Amino acid sequence: MSDAGPSVADDTRLDPAIWRIAAVAAIGSFMAQLDATVVNVSLSSLAAELHANITTVQWVTSGYLLTLALMLPLNGWLVDRIGAKKLYLGCFVAFTLSSTLCGLAWSAGSLIGFRILQGISGGLLAPMAQMMIARAAGKRFARVVGFVAVPVLLAPLLGPVIAGAILQFASWRWLFLINLPVGALALALASAFLPSDAGETRPRSLDFIGLALLSPGLVLFLYSSDHLDNRFGWASIAAALVLLALFAISAWKKGDAALIDLRLLTRKAFSTSLTTMFLTNGVAFAGQMLVPIYLIRQCGLSPSETGWLMAPLGLGMMCTYPFIGALTDRFGIRHLVACGAVLALVGVAPLVYMAAHGMNFMLFVAALFVRGVGMSTIGVPSISSAYAAVAKQDLPMATGAMNIVQRLGGPTLTTVVATFLGWRTGLASSPSPLSSAFAASFVLLCGLHILLFLAALRLPVNIDRQPIQAKP
Repeated sequence: MSDAGPSVADDTRLDPAIWRIAAVAAIGSFMAQLDATVVNVSLSSLAAELHANITTVQWVTSGYLLTLALMLPLNGWLVDRIGAKKLYLGCFVAFTLSSTLCGLAWSAGSLIGFRILQGISGGLLAPMAQMMIARAAGKRFARVVGFVAVPVLLAPLLGPVIAGAILQFASWRWLFLINLPVGALALALASAFLPSDAGETRPRSLDFIGLALLSPGLVLFLYSSDHLDNRFGWASIAAALVLLALFAISAWKKGDAALIDLRLLTRKAFSTSLTTMFLTNGVAFAGQMLVPIYLIRQCGLSPSETGWLMAPLGLGMMCTYPFIGALTDRFGIRHLVACGAVLALVGVAPLVYMAAHGMNFMLFVAALFVRGVGMSTIGVPSISSAYAAVAKQDLPMATGAMNIVQRLGGPTLTTVVATFLGWRTGLASSPSPLSSAFAASFVLLCGLHILLFLAALRLPVNIDRQPIQAKP
């Protein structure tokens, strides 16, 4: 991996420039994540202030998230076309200006429109940050991103606190206007610390047919995953699957001229890493859906109590992330991810027992902490393995593919588990429908964790044994 990135040494020390690049890149991910969280917990206040119903205001969040997905396929083409630094700076400028427009919105409709504009730039910040860290850190990606992930993980925890303080002491407009000074500072840091990559651009024609198939397919799929309770939701997911299938056929024929070169999937390490990422995001989101519903519906807890009881999951992840790099170097990709999958399974198994026999809060807290520790040791090594399996010039396209797969994993497995829970809850013949439904759903979640473990066993032992492959 001699050409994995600039300033990569084989010793344990990293060039300070890598840390500066990682810090600047992390700001973009943190801002995008925090912005989504702050607005999501403030929807009721926005509805009251803008004199709109909650269904309409919900599109302030939904429109933003769907636009994020709409932009993902363009990531690789834009990086190849104009370069990572120019694109990242442009995204920061657009994100900050659109945030300002959101703060100046005069109605729910205008706010939704400005949030869609914000999502266009925000959709590229996270994959761009990931790709720039991979370029700079090379095989030390796991070590660097382990530290970078901590502030990003804090964003969902800080979001409600920041939103509450703003709504208590200032206008709702500051939910968005606060991005103006932060964005200006981040823009200055990015201009100063990000290296120029103008010489690495390789302009290529845009695959308009692929874009017309993939972007709407992703948006329809993500939208329909939350609307399967009606016919329009099922029609949307059918249309999404058709569009995604047509894109796969078209992209395979076009090769590297496609929006995303699907021939990357012929590399075992890359395709296995993508499978692991799909399952990781899927079981993570499915668990985050199922556990709170269990606490509220079967255990009778309030939403605030449920929020506090979910904290050990995030705590377990934050306690582990800073050591991901050292753990990867010590145990290798396959062994670390497999052990993490087993730990995550161990964290879910007690929930089956508690759903059937009653809550034990000490056991519950311990189980969620263990699951958080396990889940945190899977994602970063899997991403490292995927990046190590492709040539350096393919990093932008690989980043787009990885982020798309991750986006699809969450809603796919969440929908599977939610549909199964709804089916089991509706079984009138069960003597205790609620407890048996949740127990069976947790068993299904355990089964998905076992699939994750089996996928981990196919990962390469160590990324140092995977030389970057030349482009065919």
